[in-house]
Amino acid sequence: MAPRPARGRTTGRSTVSDGSQRRNEKGRQRHRGGHRQFSQSAPSRRTRRSDPARLTAFRVLRAVALDDAYANLVLPTEIRHAKLDKRDAAFATELTYGTLRAQGTYDTILRQNVDRELEQLDPPVLNALRLGTHQLLAMRVDDHAAVNETVALVRDQVGAGPSGLVNAVLRKVGAKPLQEWLDDLTADLGDLEALALRHAHPRWIVRAMRQSLKLHGYEDQLVELLEADNAAPEVHLVGIPAGAEPSGPEALQLAIESGAVGSELIDGAAVFRGGDIGRLSGVRENVLRVQDIGSQWIARALAEPAVAPGEKWLDLCAGPGGKAALLASLAADYEVHLTANEPAPHRAELVRKALQPINSDFWEVRTGDGQSIGELGQTFDRIIVDAPCTGLGALRRRPESRWRRQPGDLAQLTILQAELIDSAAAVLADDGLLAYVTCSPHPAETLVQVEDTLKRHPELELLDAHVLMEDLALPAGADLIQKRPAATGETAAKCVQLWPHTHGTDAMFFALLRKEAP
Repeated sequence: MAPRPARGRTTGRSTVSDGSQRRNEKGRQRHRGGHRQFSQSAPSRRTRRSDPARLTAFRVLRAVALDDAYANLVLPTEIRHAKLDKRDAAFATELTYGTLRAQGTYDTILRQNVDRELEQLDPPVLNALRLGTHQLLAMRVDDHAAVNETVALVRDQVGAGPSGLVNAVLRKVGAKPLQEWLDDLTADLGDLEALALRHAHPRWIVRAMRQSLKLHGYEDQLVELLEADNAAPEVHLVGIPAGAEPSGPEALQLAIESGAVGSELIDGAAVFRGGDIGRLSGVRENVLRVQDIGSQWIARALAEPAVAPGEKWLDLCAGPGGKAALLASLAADYEVHLTANEPAPHRAELVRKALQPINSDFWEVRTGDGQSIGELGQTFDRIIVDAPCTGLGALRRRPESRWRRQPGDLAQLTILQAELIDSAAAVLADDGLLAYVTCSPHPAETLVQVEDTLKRHPELELLDAHVLMEDLALPAGADLIQKRPAATGETAAKCVQLWPHTHGTDAMFFALLRKEAP
């Protein structure tokens, strides 16, 4: 977890339409009126309003806490609702994601400064304290601005009562820099516990990451992985071929000409660092999509071996449709047929929308339980099981997941994963290919799941998935595959495990199995 930059500087400053600065040099929200007195009235009747950028972050944290929402889905809507300009949107984004990533560490610091259990605080007050703590310890915001604006936020949104507590607690928090807090709090901890606190990950996740890294030969890179989890993720793009003009690949090239950078790992992908992707014409025309390059790489790998005319493909867990859209576009190229299966009706509708630009002669969407896929009475030549998982490989993109997930979730998820694999194996044609994919590196969801599958299904053979990944890769991607460290055991040696700190992708896992003909 990175400490805050040097104090005395600010970010999040913005300019309103008349050219005046909305934030002064200390990060405070500027108002046209003079000095205002806080009232004791209800929030809706107070004259001192919250800073819109901070209020936006506060609203997102409330949705995450109360509605189990995901910040990456809620934040864009809240930014538009608040009509934030580019600078204020950037401030709100850093405040939201930074606070969520470090929530566990900030709570540990707050426990040293609050005279009661954090669970006894009203959730809005606790969220405000977390936001204030992030500004004090990890952002270029003046201490007075961080405290005063957070107090104003609490007065406006909660009431005057808790504002004194918030003021007192944040002044204590700001008395020491983050590094000093971490040094004090980790002095008597073991190595794993100290890493968990310093890098804002639950201990059970750090333990699982350490185990997975060791199995795949990266045992000395735990700190690098935890740091990558806390870095802001890049936006990865893929072009989906379509009959409209421009086509997906053409739209991707236009995006590159507008500031995106072509991927160094595979063809047909790009990295966008230019802010709002909505300004790209291909995104508006639904032929340019956001999809992690690791996910793209794996989908293309399944379609890489020679394709026979008339093949039938199956995406067993297709929602919300990103990988299914890429597979459907590849199916259209090869003139084969994809069935995209999704059990939840609303997610099945998202899949249909994602596949809409692609010739519908080559795909269909089925709404149904993955375990009942055998009811279709047909077999498939290529199947991808992108199974529900803990999502520990995508913590960069969904920072709240690390605090939401619990070790007990594994038991139910691994049972479901095994059932889906069994259902897929039952409808896999002779000599057919089955890709098992997760966005989690947890051994229980990856290597252990594959080994158990091979025990249950002697008709399945584990192939070396690295061969297909390397065949698709550009020189930089091929180099990463070729120079990977030696894994522990035959299963790990044949399965692909991508890492954010090494490949710049989510921590995707990919196992490829083939059904041997009798």
